[in-house]
Amino acid sequence: MNGLVFISFILIIGFVWFYAYKRSRSVNMNTSDGYFLGGRSLTGITIAGTVIMTNLSTEQLVGQNGQSYVAGMEVMAWEVTSAIALVLLALVFLPHYMKYGVDTITDFIEIRYDTTTKRIMSFLFIFTYMTSFLPVVLYSGSLVFNKIFSVDILLGVDPIIAVAVVSSVIGIVGLLYLLIGGLSLAAHSDTIYGIALIVGGLSIPVIALTMMGGGNFLDGLDTVRQNTPEKLNAIGAVDSDYVPWPTLFLGMLFNNLYFWCANQMIVQKTLAGRDLKEGQKGALYVAFFKIFGALFLVFPGIIAFNMIGGDLENADNAYPSLLAAVLPEWSYGIFGAVIFGAILSSFVGSLNATATLFTLDFYQPIFKKDASPKQIARAGKLTTVVVALVSIVIAPFISFAPSGLYNFIQQFNGLYSMPLLAIIVLGFFSKYVTAQGAKITFVFHIVAYVLLTFTIGDKVNYLYIFSILFPLDVFVLWFAGKVKPLNKPFELQAKNKVDLGQWKYRYLVSALVIITMIITYIVFSPLVLAK
Repeated sequence: MNGLVFISFILIIGFVWFYAYKRSRSVNMNTSDGYFLGGRSLTGITIAGTVIMTNLSTEQLVGQNGQSYVAGMEVMAWEVTSAIALVLLALVFLPHYMKYGVDTITDFIEIRYDTTTKRIMSFLFIFTYMTSFLPVVLYSGSLVFNKIFSVDILLGVDPIIAVAVVSSVIGIVGLLYLLIGGLSLAAHSDTIYGIALIVGGLSIPVIALTMMGGGNFLDGLDTVRQNTPEKLNAIGAVDSDYVPWPTLFLGMLFNNLYFWCANQMIVQKTLAGRDLKEGQKGALYVAFFKIFGALFLVFPGIIAFNMIGGDLENADNAYPSLLAAVLPEWSYGIFGAVIFGAILSSFVGSLNATATLFTLDFYQPIFKKDASPKQIARAGKLTTVVVALVSIVIAPFISFAPSGLYNFIQQFNGLYSMPLLAIIVLGFFSKYVTAQGAKITFVFHIVAYVLLTFTIGDKVNYLYIFSILFPLDVFVLWFAGKVKPLNKPFELQAKNKVDLGQWKYRYLVSALVIITMIITYIVFSPLVLAK
């Protein structure tokens, strides 16, 4: 790594931090709203930027491109079909959350059910963020960094040691980043990094295909079509290990609804909007991005298969290897800064969500009921430090995940994602489901999920298990309410903290999102490219 690469990397990181810091100084960091929700001041564009960057990190750049290296474009379902869930977030979930005036997903659960159910859910969120999502973000980011900057060679150590070192550095920088500026600073920096990642991410397949085509982009694309047409088919086989096509309408849909509509890490950003209208804009902007994101989150894996060959021992190395093959050395610092921003954004977003849940759901109501806003913010910062350090320790061990990065994190989330979605959806639309029913549903799901995973998990895709369990979770919750119903139907008391006026173009934009999604599937099918 030469000095110019290092200097360009530091300058870009420093510029983005300075810009975001200046923009976020107006927010009071000594209150819970200021630290956790950016003072409820975000606009649609800023919400979209921070949601995209919280979601989009190297666990996707590395993990999904690793999957497409093996399975092809069927993996794009994780991106493209997310658009449906984001439309429902804008039109259904977000209006309900904001009407309840909640700060967290678990606040809604407490209002609709009870405090015990809230804390069960909060604990599961915290546990999975801390032991699964955060370490995966650090590990996958470290893989890319090690490939670009050859940290293992520079230090003269094994790659796994280099990953541990890089994970530690990223984790500590991310921790400092959040302690200084909270959600507001992260959201403003995410907007800059988001634009840079789109430009940088799209440049990789463009450069690679141009190289493959001897200087002609279209010739390179034609080479991929001629050599691997089967990998351009987004319709997975019924018995696919990745995304079987029947699960697009069942397990995949249910999983996306959880991730985009019931996941604290994502929803917290939309709740930070200055009103419902801005939250809806942000969600629908993200929906368009997710459709086009497949071009640099999935397609490069297929290019890597054609350019590098199909004999990589670890498919998660496909994207880092492609970067090393196509990027000129002078650009390493620039692209490294963009990748750093992606890692930082996801790490900080999840870290902030974890600290929010612990502080508001456990520290304040249990340990310090009379805590001042300043004390709550201070407790949040201390929690941030602890969670960050635990994640840094766990990160290197993710390399032993047997089924790849993206499958690992999705399967881990399956412990609680489906029952949580069930209790939220029925909580919105049924006046009769009960807190006891919610607890029974969680117990039923965890037992059933573990049993199914260990008995048939090696024979069927886990998305089929989601397809079965979500309807069963809904039935168990509904049936429990029938057997022992509430004494009187639940009635919502509106407590909105922001204006609930809705965006007048929400239905038009939602329709355009769905049409674009369908067209994308037609393009990546035997009807167009995969023939």
